[in-house]
Amino acid sequence: MAKVILNGPATVFRGKIGNMIFRQMPNGTIVVSSAPPKLTGRHKKRAKLRRSTKQKAQNSRFKDAVWYAKAAQIQPIYVELTALRPMTTAYSLALGDYLKPPVIHRIERGEQCILVEASDNILVTRVQVTLLGEDDTVLEKGEAVRREGDCWEYASQAKGKTIIAEAWDLPGNMTQSRL
Repeated sequence: MAKVILNGPATVFRGKIGNMIFRQMPNGTIVVSSAPPKLTGRHKKRAKLRRSTKQKAQNSRFKDAVWYAKAAQIQPIYVELTALRPMTTAYSLALGDYLKPPVIHRIERGEQCILVEASDNILVTRVQVTLLGEDDTVLEKGEAVRREGDCWEYASQAKGKTIIAEAWDLPGNMTQSRL
């Protein structure tokens, strides 16, 4: 059902009128789009039956993302970012953050430290570094410290053959990379 708010001439349209949908964005602009055609019950049932296992898994993941976004839209970091990004809401930022895991761009081994460059669309919350020996035994494991930008630094005591870096974001998505 559409709402028309009259104050003199018609000033605000919200909802559906005929085949047109009126939507007001956070910055006050009004977007008009045409409504998609309605599907019958038979079409909905056939579309549901034809989904592959990957599609069903993605649908389940998206349901989890919606649940997270509804709960997280009051978190201060998402609310603060909406002021910096016009035409977005805290809900949409949280939804996108859940669906996109962090990315580890590079791992560098230095004399006394290991540098990890990791980024995310919102925030990387922590980075963990693990050093493995010749026979894949764990020599050392610990948390890296954030430096400026997307760089994280881990002061290592041991010299391992393999370095494993793991990065986490706010929703808890984890990415792992080896060097």
